[in-house]
Amino acid sequence: MPVFPPLPKEASAVPRPAFRALRTLRALLAALAVLPLLVAAACGGGGTGARETGDDRVHLTFWSALRGSQEVVDAYNRGQARVHVDFEQVPSGQQGGYAKLSNAARAGNAPDVATIEYPQVPGFAIDGVIRDLTPLVGERLRDQLLPRALALTTFEGRVFSVPMDIEPMVFLYRRDLFARHHLRLPRTWARFEETARRIKRAAPGARIATFPTDGGHHLAGLAWQAGARWFDTAGRTWTVSMTDGPTRKVAAYWQRLIDEELVFLNPVDTQAGSAQIGRGEVFGKLTGAWDAGGMMAAQPGQRGRWGVAPLPRWDPAHPRVGTHGGSTFAVTKDSRHPRAAMDFIEWQVSSPQALRARLSSGVSSQYPAATDLVAVAREAMDTRYFAGQDIYALFRREAAHISRGWTWGPRMTATLKTVQTGLARAGDGEGTVLGALDQAQRSALPDLRSLGLSVRAGPR
Repeated sequence: MPVFPPLPKEASAVPRPAFRALRTLRALLAALAVLPLLVAAACGGGGTGARETGDDRVHLTFWSALRGSQEVVDAYNRGQARVHVDFEQVPSGQQGGYAKLSNAARAGNAPDVATIEYPQVPGFAIDGVIRDLTPLVGERLRDQLLPRALALTTFEGRVFSVPMDIEPMVFLYRRDLFARHHLRLPRTWARFEETARRIKRAAPGARIATFPTDGGHHLAGLAWQAGARWFDTAGRTWTVSMTDGPTRKVAAYWQRLIDEELVFLNPVDTQAGSAQIGRGEVFGKLTGAWDAGGMMAAQPGQRGRWGVAPLPRWDPAHPRVGTHGGSTFAVTKDSRHPRAAMDFIEWQVSSPQALRARLSSGVSSQYPAATDLVAVAREAMDTRYFAGQDIYALFRREAAHISRGWTWGPRMTATLKTVQTGLARAGDGEGTVLGALDQAQRSALPDLRSLGLSVRAGPR
C-alpha cells in the first residue's frame, strides 16, 4: 500500500458527508480506514465550495490567515472575466483555522483553496481533505519552484500542495550590541556557546538569545539542521524518531545553555518576550527568514541596529539548515473546479503581480518558493532597518543549504503541542528539552496507530 491515499480527481467521486482516507493496511504501511462521519443536517447547510452563479462565472472560495490575501484576491479578480474568487479570512491554523477546515471537509463544505503550513500537509492529505495535485502541476510551475520546497509537499511522487514561501532558519542579531562588546558573529554552535558566556559576563541582565518554550517548530528546525529525521516513510511504514542521535545532540546542547543560564527560557511570542527585545536584553534571535519582517514591524524604533547572519553550523565544511515557517496552497476534495483552483494557486505563487499585491499590505520578508520572485521581494524591502544589508542575498544562499530528507509527520499539530507543553515544564524547572521530545514521541506512536497506520519507533 502507498504511504498516502489515492485521492479522487473529481468531487463527484467523494461521498459528501465523509472523508476519503487511507483504507487498508497491507505489508507494513497502514491506511486510514474510511471514517463515516455522519453530519447533521444543520451542519451541512450553506456549502462553501465553488459554485455556479447567475453571472456565468466560476466562483471559487479561498480561505487563508495570511496577511495580504485580500489584496491578492482583489488583484486576481480584476484581471479575470471567467473566474471570481471569494475570499474569507480565517484564524491562523493553531488558533482554529485548521479545525474549521477539517469540520468543513466533514460536512462537504470545504473551500476550493486553503492555506496550509508545511507541517500540516501530510495530515490533511491522509485525511482526504486535500487533493492529489500531481496531474495539475505543470512543468512550467515545477521549474519555477525551489526543489527543496516542492519536496516538502510531495510524497511518493505525488504533490499535495503548492509552496508559497520557504523559510530557512537564520540568526537575526543586534549589530550595535555585538559591536559595543567587541563580539564576532558566531559561525559555529561552539562559538555561539562561547559568545553566550561572554555576553552573560559583560552584561549580566542580557542573553545572546531566547530558547522559546513556545517553540516546537523552532526546535524542529534546529534538529533538522543537525541531521535529525523525526519521521520517515522508508519501508512503507511510519518511523518516529524524535529522540534520534542528532536530536539528542541538539537537546543536550540547549539543555546545557539553559542549565547555565546562558539563554533566556520563556515564550517568545508574548508581550514579555517582545519587551526583552525592546529593552535591548536579547542580542539575537534564531528564527525563520520571514521574521526579519516581523522584527521590523514589532520593533520599528530599532531601525539600523539589526543584521541577518547564517545560522551557526555544526560542521562549517558541510553547511546545512532547517526551516522555520512557510505556507502552501492546496485544493480540497470538495472543489468542483480543481483546474480553475489550481490556476489561481499558480498565479498566487508565481506572479510578480500577486507578490506585489501581498506586499502592499505591509512589511514582509518571506522568501518566495518561486525563485523568479526573489527579485520582486528584494525590491520591496526597505533595507535601512538592516543597515543597508541585502538580506535576500543571504536568504538565497541559505535556502540552497536546506537539508533534504526531512518529512513532517501525520499529526504535527498535536505532536508539536506536546513538545511545547514539555518545553513549558522545562521552563518551570520541572522537565528537560529531551524529556519534552521523548514525551512527544510516546504520544505520537499510539496517536498514529489509532489512525490505522503502521508505525514503529526509530533508533534512540
